[in-house]
Amino acid sequence: MKSETDLMDQARAWVAGDPDPRTRAELSALVEAGELAELTERMHAPLEFGTAGLRGIVGAGQNRMNRAVIIRTTRGLADYLLAHEPDARSRPVVVGFDGRLTSREFAEDTLGVLTAAGLTVRYFDAPVPTPMVAYAVRKLAAVAGIVITASHNPPEYNGYKVYASNGAQIIPPVDALIAGAIARVGAAAAVPRSAGALDLRRDHCEAVPHELFEAYLAELDAIRPKLDVERDFAIVYTPLHGVGWRYAAEAFAHASYHRVEVVAEQAEPDGNFPTVRFPNPEEPGALELAKALASERGAELVVANDPDADRLAVCVPAPGGGFKQLTGNQVGLLLADFMLEHAPGGVRPLVISSIVSSPMLGDVARAYGARFEQTLTGFKWIWNAALELERGGEGTFVFGYEEALGYSVGPLVRDKDGISAAVMFADLARACAARGESVLERLAGLYRRHGLWVSLQKSVVRPGTEGHAEIARAMDRLGRATPRELSGHRVSRATDYRSGGAERPRYLPDTSLVALALEGGSRVLVRPSGTEPKLKIYVDLRMALAAGADLAELEARALREAAGLAAAMIGFLELG
Repeated sequence: MKSETDLMDQARAWVAGDPDPRTRAELSALVEAGELAELTERMHAPLEFGTAGLRGIVGAGQNRMNRAVIIRTTRGLADYLLAHEPDARSRPVVVGFDGRLTSREFAEDTLGVLTAAGLTVRYFDAPVPTPMVAYAVRKLAAVAGIVITASHNPPEYNGYKVYASNGAQIIPPVDALIAGAIARVGAAAAVPRSAGALDLRRDHCEAVPHELFEAYLAELDAIRPKLDVERDFAIVYTPLHGVGWRYAAEAFAHASYHRVEVVAEQAEPDGNFPTVRFPNPEEPGALELAKALASERGAELVVANDPDADRLAVCVPAPGGGFKQLTGNQVGLLLADFMLEHAPGGVRPLVISSIVSSPMLGDVARAYGARFEQTLTGFKWIWNAALELERGGEGTFVFGYEEALGYSVGPLVRDKDGISAAVMFADLARACAARGESVLERLAGLYRRHGLWVSLQKSVVRPGTEGHAEIARAMDRLGRATPRELSGHRVSRATDYRSGGAERPRYLPDTSLVALALEGGSRVLVRPSGTEPKLKIYVDLRMALAAGADLAELEARALREAAGLAAAMIGFLELG
């Protein structure tokens, strides 16, 4: 814990090195008012750069997202590239940004630092979906990619995400090397920057042309199943005030979906997210406007992207009227089954999910003779595993997903991509409708073939420095003791992923995750979030499905049991 004098001196030094007069004034005011608790939150440590890059609340101080942090981070990344990539000066760095209030300004500083460092830049000159930046890295043979985004976080957040030259997110040890380079950068005010970089038109700093998206659409066409379905199909779409509509509209039209209506109140990028409390399509109530419009228009499908369009949410007509939102696992299992059903012959398909996603994917994959793998949470692991396995001749990547609404269909984008996944799910739904089958009936068919799995995720939110410490204490407790049973289910085995990584595949290294296997095949997993102040508890419960059983009734009972397991886990961790 810093002394009051040290804290004040550190804050004043940060102010002196901050080139932004607004955040200088903001932090100076806290110093003058002696706001020790707030200064501690903002200055206790630098915002940590990891495999997800940076993400945090926008504001003044080294533990916040601001121009000074962006400038120092970009200079550190530039130094890393120049030191470790022999062709760093001849290959571009791709830069994009989302529609958040500070994103364009942060992108401007990012470009200014990169060009001043002598690097070539290709940038998107308007807000862009995150997957398009990942796609551009691959297509433009870039040395790296950067996107300014906080994805689905609340409006007060922003972030900085980095792609490696292979088009996938960075993984260790690259993140630590970049973090070390950032730590060696001096005050942000002393870092050289080119002014007005977003308006430059030079050989070393050019906008990415729209033709790149046309190439993306052509590649998407190539992996879509060739279905002889002419049936018209009405869709309601929302980007939740994000950047997706311009791209989704063109993608749907290109795929011959001509009855797509956007939720007008949410169609354009707006970093205030005025119609939703939390711009995450998983959050209760986030899709109410879309579902209401779908009911009014008689639509057959609702699709939603999060604000940077890398996630996909789906709602389908419910038997009793209205629309039912599918879970991330249900969408993932349906898409996996659809992709495997139509996978090209002559290759062994490879499907990959994050370790916290439904184990049912393994059952689906085995039914098609596909290779199934699990990785740590995050598409950085899913796609680096895919590339490693493909190089070893162990399969051809067809599909990857994580339960938090992230999907990667084929080799198009080496990250989750809500645009291509939306088109692919529309293809699935239209094919079902052409056969006189609902999406829910197709899902029920999967359960009857493979057994009923239900998945539930419970988050315990603990913000601030003390909250971070409370989450750490809970994980420590789970490392010291394992419950013998949870809500009537015996615990048969505990796996602590914080150690033993050397004996596992490279994409399952040491990480803060504990998995409890329950008798009968069910499980409970516990991990802290990598981007938000919360502890996440995942329950995957398997139930036998007898012939003629009422699926809806059994699913409701299973979800109640899963909720009891999550509550018991929270109680054991003393977080109730």
